Amino acid sequence: MRQELRPPATRPLDETELTALDAYWRAANYLSVGQIYLMADPLLTEPLRPEHIKPRLLGHWGTSPGLNLVHAHLNRVIIARDLDAICVWGPGHGGPAVVANSWLDGSYTDTYPDVTRDATGMGKLFKQFSFPGGVPSHVAPETPGSIHEGGELGYSLAHAHGAALDNPDLLVACVIGDGEAETGPLAASWHANKFLDPVHDGAVLPILHLNGYKIANPTVLARIPREELDAMLHGFGYEPLHVGGDQPDDVHQQLAAAMDLALDRVAAIQHAARNEGRTERPRWPVIVLRTPKGWTGPATVDGLPVEGTWRAHQVPLAAVRTNPEHLRQLEDWMRSYRPEELFDAQGRPSPQVLSQTPAGRRRLGSNPHANGGMLLRELPVPPLEDHAVPVESPGTTLHEPTAVLGTLLRDLMRATEQRRDFRLIGPDETASNKLQAVYEATGKAWEAGVLDVDEDLAHDGRVMEVLSEHLCQGWLEGYTLTGRHGLFSCYEAFVHIVDSMANQHIKWLRTSRRLPWRRPVASLNYLLTSHVWRQDHNGFSHQDPGFVDHVLNKSPEVVRVYLPPDTNTLLAVSDHVLRSREYVNVIVAGKNACYDWLDLPTARAHCARGAGIWDWAGSEQGDREPDVVLACAGDVPTQETIAAADLLHRHLPDVAVRVVNVVDIARLLPAGEHPHGMSDRDYDGLFPPDRPVVFAYHGYPWLIHRLTYRRANHDDIHVRGYIEEGTTTTPFDMVVRNNLDRFRLVMDVIDRVPGLAVRAAQVRQTMADARYRHHDWIREHGTDLPEVAEWRWGQESADVPPGAR
Repeated sequence: MRQELRPPATRPLDETELTALDAYWRAANYLSVGQIYLMADPLLTEPLRPEHIKPRLLGHWGTSPGLNLVHAHLNRVIIARDLDAICVWGPGHGGPAVVANSWLDGSYTDTYPDVTRDATGMGKLFKQFSFPGGVPSHVAPETPGSIHEGGELGYSLAHAHGAALDNPDLLVACVIGDGEAETGPLAASWHANKFLDPVHDGAVLPILHLNGYKIANPTVLARIPREELDAMLHGFGYEPLHVGGDQPDDVHQQLAAAMDLALDRVAAIQHAARNEGRTERPRWPVIVLRTPKGWTGPATVDGLPVEGTWRAHQVPLAAVRTNPEHLRQLEDWMRSYRPEELFDAQGRPSPQVLSQTPAGRRRLGSNPHANGGMLLRELPVPPLEDHAVPVESPGTTLHEPTAVLGTLLRDLMRATEQRRDFRLIGPDETASNKLQAVYEATGKAWEAGVLDVDEDLAHDGRVMEVLSEHLCQGWLEGYTLTGRHGLFSCYEAFVHIVDSMANQHIKWLRTSRRLPWRRPVASLNYLLTSHVWRQDHNGFSHQDPGFVDHVLNKSPEVVRVYLPPDTNTLLAVSDHVLRSREYVNVIVAGKNACYDWLDLPTARAHCARGAGIWDWAGSEQGDREPDVVLACAGDVPTQETIAAADLLHRHLPDVAVRVVNVVDIARLLPAGEHPHGMSDRDYDGLFPPDRPVVFAYHGYPWLIHRLTYRRANHDDIHVRGYIEEGTTTTPFDMVVRNNLDRFRLVMDVIDRVPGLAVRAAQVRQTMADARYRHHDWIREHGTDLPEVAEWRWGQESADVPPGAR
């Protein structure tokens, strides 16, 4: 039978505590309003004049009083219980509130010493907010204590659970706005409690803030009956505690009681799991907080209701500089907080206000978990020599790259078993992506029911699988931002689901790099597999290589994209990205058996270069420049390029062919546009001007043109790649449909090398005939042509089509 959590009827705050807590809240509200409006006279030492007001009024007032209320009460329980806590502020547009609180507790001044905790500093605090050269209006990397931007809604609860993973002594409070609660990512995030281990993980305390409105409309969860909301939360596995009203003293007492009961419940859950061996999934508490939007702000403006309506969302008084009545209302509003009681004549917070602020690292603005680089340790990546595959000769053996990587990740899981600071995360695809060796070291995190047929489920597992890419992304972001390491494995086509989340994280890292007080965190690493060229069995819906394009549009100092062509290059790239800091790394690699081209030392050198000539695959002789460059990036394009080079060796041995493989796609950019870009001299050395380049690329071909458009030989580059020709078919038919196949590449060489069009007309016809034969063969037999399926680099037999010998 479900046990209800009900706050006690008693009033937990005595008069002194209540008065001090309310004073703190009023001070935070005053500072929030001041940041939105004022650029001078922060203590209102004279009547407000238009020149005291910012010329552009930006910011969000509506959510700020609720956030200030939560912050005040979190301070209370942190002090009373000596809690190690951070808070994720879902309504991140309530930036003035979070900044105000970090200024009150001194963490803002610790971070930015010029913004002192006095009248001068208060003036800077006010003017800089949403002001040119200042700070953003949202909770941002610039905000001490934050790990969540919040400008784009939906990710707070996922971030909070990611922060709590493997942090057993940490409490992560999470304020969820009722607008945010309407998003798909947040809806999925309610299920994160089924993956939270009360033994090894910390606790998440969701606080669902129902202030009733979004920008211009009511919110769903604020308008449904309480019974329906409770049923929803119960169904997700939570026990709701309700707090609400518009009378400050009463709401303070309710929230204090709810906080105490929730934290008592958390402590009991953790004690039962850690000391009594209880293994059933607990019901975690959630606080439902109902307060008016824009609480304590103007009740009406220009005869229209504001407080408690959508009109309080941003700037309630919009014409303060030009409308004397608005200016009067603003002054009345700010003076209603009685700032003379809250700050002394020098603008310093009063002793009563300061009594409500924790000390040192217990302050929400100073907790090291919110500046995760302070806690980050080097990752003990196992030696690659223990996992590399032997390659005596290129293209004679085959391995499944991700399966071999799985053994490396297994050993990494073992090496971090006690530290618990590495997680593998993905949407129900670990085994599908051939990484299942990790289950030899750890299970899949799971707190829900278990049946006899289930495999590899474990309360303490460090593989995270849930069929929500949003939740996977949010977990890993929260995990890495709080000082740990991880890898997100996903089907290539479906990682697009988190395009926007990836964009926000890239922006976070870019901004953090410019803040010297933000310590570098581990990179967020993607492994994209089950990729476009080997989704022939699933068909068009599973075929999309465009995430690389999306990422390469972003900040060059942050993004890195790697396309390792075989097993050993995948190991070398993975070793690099797992050790890296402050990047978003994207690795695209196949899970199906592919040829081994490079041994480990050669693979390491090639990956360090990022792009290089494979002389064993080409036919350059002495000082002669190549007649054509066959370039490739990606495992399947590399195989087709090598096969095309093989055909050219046999049919046109006098054509000098250079083969260039690109692992780091940003190497194609000029050096001034990306840290990994090549100088013009180095680029021209690989791709000589006035020589045709036939480039076989993993993704959309126009990306290569965009990356190379300023190069000397751009007009001579011809790119083959994915052109949205997908279906359920054979593996080789996928490349044929997209004109990326070996026969088409040979035809491209003949079409582009001067003099070959006539001299090699018969060879071209033979290649075209092979494509026609392929078309008929697969429709009759359902498999690829034998000369394709049985091809090996350098062999003398099946690779030459009949009639060409």
